[in-house]
Amino acid sequence: MRAKRVTVSGTQTVVADPARDGDPADGGSLAPVDPEFVELGGAGMAAKYSLAVAGQRPSPWAYARRLWVARHFIVTWATARNQALYSGSRLGQLWQVLTPILNVAVYYLIFGILLGTRDGIPDFIVYLVAGVFIFNFMQTAMLYGSRAISDNLNLIRALYFPRASLPIAITIIQLQQLLIAMVILVAVALAQGEPVTWHWLLILPALCLQFVFNTGLALLVARFGAILTDTSQLLPFILRTWMYASGVFYSIKIMLGKHRIPGAVTWILDHNPPLLFIQVIRSQLITVPATNNPTTALGYQNAMFLPAHAWLWLAIWAVAVGVGGYLYFWQGEETYGRG
Repeated sequence: MRAKRVTVSGTQTVVADPARDGDPADGGSLAPVDPEFVELGGAGMAAKYSLAVAGQRPSPWAYARRLWVARHFIVTWATARNQALYSGSRLGQLWQVLTPILNVAVYYLIFGILLGTRDGIPDFIVYLVAGVFIFNFMQTAMLYGSRAISDNLNLIRALYFPRASLPIAITIIQLQQLLIAMVILVAVALAQGEPVTWHWLLILPALCLQFVFNTGLALLVARFGAILTDTSQLLPFILRTWMYASGVFYSIKIMLGKHRIPGAVTWILDHNPPLLFIQVIRSQLITVPATNNPTTALGYQNAMFLPAHAWLWLAIWAVAVGVGGYLYFWQGEETYGRG
């Protein structure tokens, strides 16, 4: 590159000569050209050397493999968050036991005693505790899952990892808390005189199916929450309605018998996922006492009603919502944390 000297008000300044810059005839030089790049172009070079755009969404199978690789991060992050959840309170982790107990006490007072929903239901304490704990597992997974992206933007923008790790970890946190609640449920059942039978083992596959179902819901609402931040404000109203339609505090079958309900509504209630999960677990824990009173026997039958399709539909709901939620969240992988 040549330079020329310019005099301005008696001061000499050296500046570049753009007219002569890079002129090979004057000794300038051009950047060397890669013949391979000229031949293949940028896309061809990327394909030849197996290069991909940073942060590009992989295929669903490749994304699942990345989640498997990140499994230790997911479990460790979930455990750490769970341990820190009550770290600021004086009683600490004891609240993981006190919270479900206090919730059950409030619901028993309001619904069992004041509203009389315990009438005609065998072992109402176990009936209520199972309903509250199982529905709360789904409810908290959805509520916290809806904020999985918005509450962790700093982490998302600082590190690269499969974003589905966050709602999955949140569901694991709720599962860890449910396991503590299940210890309480078993203790209550034993205190109420329920016999231990092999049917109790069926609780484990039911909880596994619900974990898959809840994970799909958490992934679903996580993407909704990333798109529309008001999702977490709207969900409590949806979940409250869903709770009343799931027979948490009373028997849906007994309530339906008191009113004339269209067949379509009855079908929807019979296939309601939380109701099926709750009724399956109740039926494993509660032994219906023998009675010679036809009215009492009918009440017990309605309270413990378990559709013949219950296990089949639990599997259908778990697969449909689990896979559907995963694919829906995966489609937005490149958008999380942007903007």
